[in-house]
This record gives sequence, structure tokens and C-alpha cells, in this order.
Amino acid sequence: MTWESTVLLRTPEGVKALDSAMEVAGSDPLAAASALRARGLSPELASAALTQVELRRRAVAKFGADAASMFFTRAGLEQATRAVVAERRARRLAAAGVRTLADLGCGLGSDALAAARFGISVYAVEADPETAAMAAANAEALGLDVRVECADAMSVPVERYDAVFADPARRKAGRGRVFDPKSYSPPWDFIASLPDRVPRTVLKLAPGIDHDLLPPGAEGEWTSVDGDLVEAAFWCGPLAEVPRRAVLVREQTSELTGTGTEKAPVGPVGAFLYDPDPAVVRSHLVAELAERLGARLGDPEIAYLYTDEPVETGFARRLEVTDVLPFSLKRLRALLRERGIGRLEIRKRGSALEPEQLRKDLRLSGPHGASLVLTRVAGAPTALLCREI
Repeated sequence: MTWESTVLLRTPEGVKALDSAMEVAGSDPLAAASALRARGLSPELASAALTQVELRRRAVAKFGADAASMFFTRAGLEQATRAVVAERRARRLAAAGVRTLADLGCGLGSDALAAARFGISVYAVEADPETAAMAAANAEALGLDVRVECADAMSVPVERYDAVFADPARRKAGRGRVFDPKSYSPPWDFIASLPDRVPRTVLKLAPGIDHDLLPPGAEGEWTSVDGDLVEAAFWCGPLAEVPRRAVLVREQTSELTGTGTEKAPVGPVGAFLYDPDPAVVRSHLVAELAERLGARLGDPEIAYLYTDEPVETGFARRLEVTDVLPFSLKRLRALLRERGIGRLEIRKRGSALEPEQLRKDLRLSGPHGASLVLTRVAGAPTALLCREI
């Protein structure tokens, strides 16, 4: 999806093309394109309209009703902040007194648009010309006060603004995802220097970011949406409230906070196993969750928690442990055959076994289902047969 195509779709002819594309979308792509050309649309306009309708359909999961009037690229949509996460961030910035914000690397504009909705005046820059133009179009389509320019983030005089939000590019053409912060764009040295220039800085980063890269005194926040870990954010300077925070966005949003340095007690496997949400694990708040649950680890290095009595929590998935055995393929196969287990969910932590190969080796057969947890207990490879509550 190019900017030229987007311009075309914003003309009266393009609006009609989008309406027509919505009528035929979902059918065979070739048939849909033929149907649009039969209505007099050029091949270019038909293709652009069908692509945009499909992207808007996919974007509803991230942007809700706004998706119907926004413009997307495939890469931009994949990398965009979910609206619910951007809204929560914008609310927190506004509550901290931020009135002007520099958004460095705005992409399609998700965070900039959310901030504008909370009354923050946003200056957003994006290095890619097509993406910058689409971000500007999205702000215009939604009637929001966001000034977007195609510019190098490193050229922005950030000191003019109350706060800075930076989302460095973590992908490179032909190379896919970039995991080393030194390969970010803008480079990590520039990103890491922003809190010294503008104390109220927020850095949006990959969930696997190293805790050691947190600026002194900053808050590390990890967010999951419906159990999917989506991002880390470093809140710097006066924006920092706690050392670590895990945010779980589901039907309701839950938060767990703590130091990120506490150690959970270690003990035997109990009757109930808790698999913490990935945001809890990545924020190093398993010990804080253990304290809430009155739980313990079975191994100091493995983030599964155990209790003897069931405890309700939204921060972990709870399973009832029915059997505990040292890992042995032969013994495990015999146990599953005895129980008539033909459907098996396999999860693991601290095990080198490949679940799909193990599933084949177990030769499952039977009418019942169960969950199998492959882990370590006191350093020993262990299999836990469980049922979900």
C-alpha cells in the first residue's frame, strides 16, 4: 500500500471504490478484483481499495471503530501500538501534566492519536515518507490535533516539549526483527540519552529488552493483551512511579508492581500450579505474585508457582496437579494410556523437549483430555499431569 494509493482512495472516486470493495471483500481475491473492474474501476484503484478494506478489517482488533476511517500498510499495522495500550499511556501522560509531546518514530500514529485525544499537543515525526503521510492522513481523518512531519528523530529539538515518547524501529528491510538495541533506528545511544535532555521521557521497546538498560531511577513496565506480551516501556524521570510494573489488559486492566528484585520461596510441588502471565514473568514480579497467592516455586529458576489450596487470581493460569513424576517417556506413556488421554496440551518451562515431537512419541489414544507441564523441580526434569480448573 503506497502513499499514492492512499491519496487516490481519499478522492470521491476512491471513497466509492472503498464502498464497493467492502461489498465484495471476503470472496475470492481474483473474483473480487474482477467484480470491481467490471464496475469501471481501474486495476490500480481496485487493488488499492481491496487491500485497504482487508487491512481495515484486520485493524479492528487493534483500533476498534477508528479502523474504518484510517489508512494502513501491512508492516505499519503489525508494528502499531494497540489502541487500548496507547490510550492507557496517554491517560498517564496527561495525568502527569504533559501538555506538549514529541513523538519520535510515530509509525501510523497510534500513540500520537491517543495523546491528542487527551488534550496533548503532539508533534510527531517519522523517517519513512509514506508512513509519515499516512499518519498525517489518519490524524486528519479522525479530526485530531497532531502535526506530523517526515523527519529524522535525531534532528528534533526535543527540549521544546514537556515530554518525549520514542518508539525506535526494531526491524530492518530484508533482516526482519532486530533484537540488539545497538541496531535500533535511531540508535540506542541516542534513545538512551533522551531522559537526560527531557526528564519526562517514555521509551517503547521490545518485550525482551534487558532490565540492565533501564535508565537510573526509571520504571520498567511490561504489558500483555489477552495473554500476549506486546511491549515494554521505560518511564523515566518524574514519570517513574515504581521500579517494575506488569500490566495485564483483558476485559479489565490489572496491574502488579514491585521491585523486580525479590526472591520467591522455594518448596515442594503443591496441588495447584500457577503459570504467570508473561508480563509478570518479564517484569520480574513472580515473587510479588507468589506473596499474593501464598505460593512457592518448585525450582528457584523456573517461574511456575504452587499452592496446596486453590487461590483465585487474574495474574496466572491455574491448573490442578493430578500426577507428579520424574520425566520418563515410558512411564509417562503408560500413565496417559491408563488415563485414556487422547488430547494433550503441552506447556514447558526449563525443558529442552520439543512438544510436537513428544506428542508423536507418546502415541496418544483415548477419549479424555489433559494438560502436561514439562519443567524442573529442585533441578530435576519433571512431568506434571494437570487438569484446568
